Amino acid sequence: MTVDKEWLRVESLDLDAQGVAHNAEGKVVFIEGALPGEQVQVQVSRRKNNWEQGVLEALRRESPQRVTPGCPHFGLHAGACGGCKMQHLHAGAQIAIKQRVLEDNLWHLGKVKPERMLRPVEGPTWGYRYRARLSVRHVVKKGTVLVGFHERKSRYVADMQQCEVLPPHVSALLMPLRALVAAMEARDRLPQIEVAIGEGPLGLVTALVLRHLEPLSEGDVQKLRAFAAEHGVQWWLQPKGPDTVHLLDTDGPELAYSLPEFGVVMPFKPTDFTQVNHHINTVLVGRALRLLQVQPDERVIDWFCGLGNFTLPLATQAREVLGIEGSEALVQRSRENAQRNALAHKASFAARNLFELTPADVTAYGSAQRWLVDPPREGAFALAKALADLRQSPELVPEGWRMPQRIVYVSCNPATLARDAGLLVHQAGYRCTAAGAVNMFPHTAHVESMAVFEYDPNFVPKAAEAGEAVPAVEPPAVAGEAAPQ
Repeated sequence: MTVDKEWLRVESLDLDAQGVAHNAEGKVVFIEGALPGEQVQVQVSRRKNNWEQGVLEALRRESPQRVTPGCPHFGLHAGACGGCKMQHLHAGAQIAIKQRVLEDNLWHLGKVKPERMLRPVEGPTWGYRYRARLSVRHVVKKGTVLVGFHERKSRYVADMQQCEVLPPHVSALLMPLRALVAAMEARDRLPQIEVAIGEGPLGLVTALVLRHLEPLSEGDVQKLRAFAAEHGVQWWLQPKGPDTVHLLDTDGPELAYSLPEFGVVMPFKPTDFTQVNHHINTVLVGRALRLLQVQPDERVIDWFCGLGNFTLPLATQAREVLGIEGSEALVQRSRENAQRNALAHKASFAARNLFELTPADVTAYGSAQRWLVDPPREGAFALAKALADLRQSPELVPEGWRMPQRIVYVSCNPATLARDAGLLVHQAGYRCTAAGAVNMFPHTAHVESMAVFEYDPNFVPKAAEAGEAVPAVEPPAVAGEAAPQ
């Protein structure tokens, strides 16, 4: 470690919430803990030819957006929790920076400039995390059990007594969980507890999924039951992969979340993918459907439909909705949810690998006036590429098939959204009419967003010009300067 006494002016934040500055040699310096506008000194820990990386050591000019972190486990100190990266930045400034990250990625990676920026979607900034995966570690040398997130830049589990982004009643379980595991015979074979919170008829339902690497003794099972009775939770056991998850006792209430605007209730299992932030998800679904502007006589396709988070609300507005998902198990759950909500006559589902789509695969599902696309971090490259191929090569288009008139793309990775947007705009003939950030994960560097694409009938297909080429592989996670790995 060396100490650089030069004062640096922080220019921006990168996607890992590190301050970005340039030193006197012109090198980019990534500074953990620094905020835009601040003058700082850095303790440099890594040096490369084109960049350096370090930690904030001294602060001469403080940003007006700097705030006191809400959690004592956040910070740059030894053992600090790595679950959050932005607690030192005002919540309003966090979403403004994420909006800028979205704009920068769209332009630098996709050469796309939205016609208008949507107001960011915001919600509660504390106690919002209805899903979490907590690591468990019996530390023999310290004579204790740790339950929580990993330490900053470490695989060690942080010594957490509380967590401000978890709902208060879950945060209050951290210390009792540590005591529970410490008392169990299998304490050394319990690597993880997953938390999932749903809505029940009498209030919130809290499920805890215990990953255990060996069968539990009857004594350990009784300890779990006593804990559940005392703290009002339900235990699920996971002896192997996610498909082995089962309730310890089968008489508890089911997990579900609701979308009141559409009269939809979505039952789910604790290992199913659902959004971490239920409040934001409710707002997100409503905004996506308003942007899609579905008419009662139209057909819609929901790509990467999961449990039907968008499919079932769409079915309340459209003539017909097809949800397509890669997991056969999720497709079956979607069908069950459609039945549960009396929407099976309007919502159908199909399973297929959405990362290996061809133009023929896309057209085989039939025309739809509107598409909703909600992929994982890898994005929807095959889907966007298929549309580009169909627009560039009319001979691939079967008789009667039509390009979707409007696409709403919900993204959890602005880099892959930008890549796919470049294809849709420059090769498939769409206009990006709107885009905006969604603060699904306050205090973290995670950027969720959505973009709207409108079919342009006047688009003239042509080969991508020099400098406008759209990458065919996933681009770097940060626009502009390459961040250290």
